[in-house]
Amino acid sequence: MNHELFKKNIQSLNPSFQKLFKNIKKTPYKIIQGNDSLDINIKDKQGKIIYENPILELNTMLAKYDQMYKLYPVLYFFGFGNGILYKALLQNPNLKHIIVFEDNLELIYSLFFHIDFSKELKANKLILAQCNMPNSALLSLMSRNPFREFTRTYFLEIHSRYYERFANDILNLNQKILSCIRSIATIKGTDTKDTLQGIEQFMENIPKMLSKPCLKELLNKRNTLSKNAIIVSTGPSLSKQLPLLKQYQDNVVIFCADSAYPILYQENIKPDYVFMVERGEITAEFFNNDFKNFDKNTLFILTSLVHPNAINYLEQNNRKFICISKETFETYFGLNAFGYVDLAISVAHLAFIFANLLNFKNIFFIGQDLAFNDLGHSHPTNYKHSPTYESRLEKIDTLAYGGKGYVKTHIAWDMFKTNLEHLITNSKAKIYNATEGGARIEGTIEKPFKEICEEFLKEKIEKNIILTKAKNPQKKLKQCKEKLNKQIKQSEIFINECKKAIKDKSLERLEKLRLKLPKSEFFQIFYKLDAFKMNVRF
Repeated sequence: MNHELFKKNIQSLNPSFQKLFKNIKKTPYKIIQGNDSLDINIKDKQGKIIYENPILELNTMLAKYDQMYKLYPVLYFFGFGNGILYKALLQNPNLKHIIVFEDNLELIYSLFFHIDFSKELKANKLILAQCNMPNSALLSLMSRNPFREFTRTYFLEIHSRYYERFANDILNLNQKILSCIRSIATIKGTDTKDTLQGIEQFMENIPKMLSKPCLKELLNKRNTLSKNAIIVSTGPSLSKQLPLLKQYQDNVVIFCADSAYPILYQENIKPDYVFMVERGEITAEFFNNDFKNFDKNTLFILTSLVHPNAINYLEQNNRKFICISKETFETYFGLNAFGYVDLAISVAHLAFIFANLLNFKNIFFIGQDLAFNDLGHSHPTNYKHSPTYESRLEKIDTLAYGGKGYVKTHIAWDMFKTNLEHLITNSKAKIYNATEGGARIEGTIEKPFKEICEEFLKEKIEKNIILTKAKNPQKKLKQCKEKLNKQIKQSEIFINECKKAIKDKSLERLEKLRLKLPKSEFFQIFYKLDAFKMNVRF
C-alpha cells in the first residue's frame, strides 16, 4: 500500500470529506490487482466482487459514452467501483464534472492507496457525494453552472451490475435529484406563457412601483429593529396556533402570506408585513376586501410581476405597499434601489428572504405544513378557496414533523421544502419550526409554539415606521422606456438572425451528415451553433 499516495488523495478532498475519511481506521474491502494495470477488481465483506471482467466492462462503458454522451458536460453515477472509468471519461475536454454517489466510503478509502485521483478531485472534476446528503446541499450544488444549464440532460447511471442490489437507494436518490431539478426549473421559469405574462404585468406595474418607497429605504429604516419574526403560512395546522398568536401579536413582528391575510383579519390579528409573489389573477383576490383601519400600519410587499388587480385592490383601500423585482428579466432595467430577490418561488420563501434581509435573530414558522393533514386537507378550514383546494393533487410521502413516520405531500410542496431548506443553510438566524404538524424541514429547530411564545415573546415592541415616497419617479420611468425600446430593437435583430439560420437549413441537414462526416467535423457543427448562440445577445 502506498501511504504517500493515500495522503495525496485525502488532501485533495474538501474538508468535510477529509474528516469522514480520517475517521475510517480499517476497511473490509480487498483490492485484487490483475496483470494489467487497469485490471483492478474489488471484493466486499460478503466476498462478492464488483466486476465480472474489469477491463471488458471498462471498455464497454467507454465505447458507450464516446458514442452517445461525448458532448455532455456533466454526468451522474451511482457507485464508485474502482474509479478508473471516471479517470478515463474525464480525459474528454467536453466533460467538466462527474458526480459519483457512493455511501461505502471504506471502498474508496481502499482505492486511495492504489490509484491517484488527486488531480481530478482537486480540480473538482470528480465530485464525491453520498445518497443521504441534505436536499439543501444537493440543490446548492446543482444550482451552479454547468449543472443548472444542463439539468435537461440529467440521467443517473449505475456503475456496474454489482450496484443493482441497491435499487431502493438508487430510486430514492433519483427522486431527490429530480426534486432539485424541479426546484431549479421553477426558480428560473418553466413555461413561456407564464414568463410572458410576468413580463407584461411587470411592464404594467412599473409606474406604480416607481411611485412607492424602495426596498433600500425599507431596509435602512427597519433593519435590526426587532429580534423575533413569525412567518404565518396557510397549512392546515394554522388554526390551532391562532389563539396564541393573537395573545402575543404585540410582542413579535408578524410576516404573513397573502393567503393568510384574510384569516388573520377574522381573528383580529394584525400582520406587520403581507407578502405576495405569484402572478395569477386568483392570488390577487386575497386582497379584494375592505378591512377599514385594520391594516393601516401593515406594509404589503409584492413582487413586481403580480397581477395588476392586486395593486388595484390595495390602492382602492389606501393600503401601503412596495414592489420589488425578481432576478429575471427585470434586472435589465437597473432599478437597483428597488431591490431584487432570487429563490422566492413561493410566498413563504419571499417572507423568509425578507426576514433575513432585516437581520432578525430568530425566525419562527407556523402553518408551514407543506403536507396534507389526516383529513386530507391542504389548508385551514377558513381558507378563502376551501380547505381542500390542493387535495386533488397526486400525493407522495415525506418525513413527518418530529421525524417519526411519514405524511402525504405533493411534488410542488416537496420542491418548496427543498428550496426552503437551501435558504435556511445560508441564514444567520436561528430558525424554529413551530408548525407542530406537516413535514419535517431540515435545518429548523422543532419546538412547540407555546414554548416559543413564553421564551422569546415576553415584551411589547415598537412596530410603526414611516416610509417616504419615491423621488423622481418620472425620471426613472423615462429611463425604463428608453431601455425597453433598446430591448425591442435587439430582439428584432435576434429574430432576423434566427430566420437566416433557418433558411440556411444547417439543422435540417445535421442528421444526414451525422452518419457521413468524421466525428471531428461533426462536432465542429455543434461548436458553430454554440458560437451563434454566444454572438447573438440581448
